[in-house]
Amino acid sequence: MDQIESKAKLVGVLPLIKYYMDQLRLGELLDRYLPKPPNMQLRPAQVLSVMVMNIITAATPLYKIHEWVADYLDGLGEPSAEANQYNDDQLGRNLDRLYRADRQSLMCELAANAIVAYQLQTRTIHNDSTTITFKGRYDHQIDEAVKLRLGHNKDFRPDCLQIVYGLNITADGNVPLSFDLFDGNQTDDNTHVPNWERLRQMLATSDFTYVADCKLCSRQNLDHIHQNGGRFVTVVPKNRSILKPFAAQLEAGQVQWTYAYSIQNNRKPSRQDDFHTFEAAATEQGYRLIWVLSSAKAALDRKTRQRRLAKAEQALTDLRPRLNRYKLKTRSQIEAAVAKICRPLGDWLQVRVVARQTSRWKKISAGRPGPDSVYEKETLTTFDLQWQQNQQAIDKDALADGTFPLITNTDQDAAEVLRIYKQQPCLEKRFSTTKSVLEVAPVFLEKTQRIEAMVFLYFVALMIVSLMERAIRNQMAEQAIEKLPILPGNMNTNRPTWNNIRYLLRNVHHAQIFVNHKRVKQNLKGLDDIHTLVLRLLGVPPAVYWNLPDNWLSFGKT
Repeated sequence: MDQIESKAKLVGVLPLIKYYMDQLRLGELLDRYLPKPPNMQLRPAQVLSVMVMNIITAATPLYKIHEWVADYLDGLGEPSAEANQYNDDQLGRNLDRLYRADRQSLMCELAANAIVAYQLQTRTIHNDSTTITFKGRYDHQIDEAVKLRLGHNKDFRPDCLQIVYGLNITADGNVPLSFDLFDGNQTDDNTHVPNWERLRQMLATSDFTYVADCKLCSRQNLDHIHQNGGRFVTVVPKNRSILKPFAAQLEAGQVQWTYAYSIQNNRKPSRQDDFHTFEAAATEQGYRLIWVLSSAKAALDRKTRQRRLAKAEQALTDLRPRLNRYKLKTRSQIEAAVAKICRPLGDWLQVRVVARQTSRWKKISAGRPGPDSVYEKETLTTFDLQWQQNQQAIDKDALADGTFPLITNTDQDAAEVLRIYKQQPCLEKRFSTTKSVLEVAPVFLEKTQRIEAMVFLYFVALMIVSLMERAIRNQMAEQAIEKLPILPGNMNTNRPTWNNIRYLLRNVHHAQIFVNHKRVKQNLKGLDDIHTLVLRLLGVPPAVYWNLPDNWLSFGKT
């Protein structure tokens, strides 16, 4: 009697991811930079590629990968046979090999492949950094690897060790091109020159605009880029002396704002945010200083000032009943407490410590009070607070509401310089994807060299995710598709994210029937019209799913 069995193998989004990885020739690159040792059953390229897939798709990346991949290789609910090869020892050894490989050259070739395969524009590159948080002591760090240190933690965990993760993305779709790792106590101002030089080498040109936050704005950084034929756009820190003339011009009414453009407010679509520019005198080095007036920032500045004033006045009100007791008995003690409250306000609030004197008779003779008791007149000094808002100072500072300064050496008009800089926050979206969607932190790996290799895989994963989001959004715009019903409950979205795509394709699987352990039939389930439309918008032929070969999860050399 024939033995009939059925099996379901999960497919999900992996063929889509593999298509993008093949377009980047990731398997080939890994095979070339990490050749297979003779005693290994699985090639490093295969193991590391599966790890990238796991990072992109798994709910808990890099945790029990053999159990995760079993649903794809062996089948849902089936014993792990082929998947058992992806055990922790195998993964760890391949992370060690990746650490020892020439990762810088590998990253450059990968970026070049992405630029060619997806026609990325590299005229503008944005740079920023974040921190990756680690839990544990990490007492035995090797000298050659990046050092875990305490520093300014952007995950609000100053008690944890960290490394600094610098990222460069294109303005075209916000696609990562390169990254770098620094010790956890590294400041950004010293990283820009070597980072710009690496970008210059990678792109084989200096003719691109480098955009970064205010840490770029040092004379050494700006002069290096300018003298080597590069262009830059950055914001000037508020404490720089070159900004002082603008305050005087504002007060004198000498600033003539020029309308730049308006955009729809993200949170309130019915509201338009307006931007104006004013080009001040060039700096001593000849760089352009462009002031920007934002209506959205002006409203935010007003609310911030009102909130700070209200908070300070409430704090002073709460302080009054505590005066003249404990550590608030002397004028100097009270003035120190007031100064701490008013420090964020500047001159907005005028506070006076008022002294009041009262007299009383104090018995100085011994014994109980009586006709012969001796008294001495004692003068007591008590303190109180009086305050009022300094409207003149408030009005003077309000003139600068909504303004911020940009510095650049480009020859583009001020409105275009502003547009370039306004794309800088897109880096925060990429950091958010790395931390919340791909879940890079917190990290529990013990060896720092494996941490470096792991972050490289996360960079590759982020590049692939970013390319997908760029492709589907560009195609929606090109084909005038306003929104797609791919959210839970068939709700619509006009800016699909990787999470939306992953959710849409989560149930795609192969249904297989075996007779006497021989497969006689196989059907792809879970792929309908909306899935096919999304695949086409992503630039992926539906045949990638319908014609999957048996070894579809193999990378590089077969």
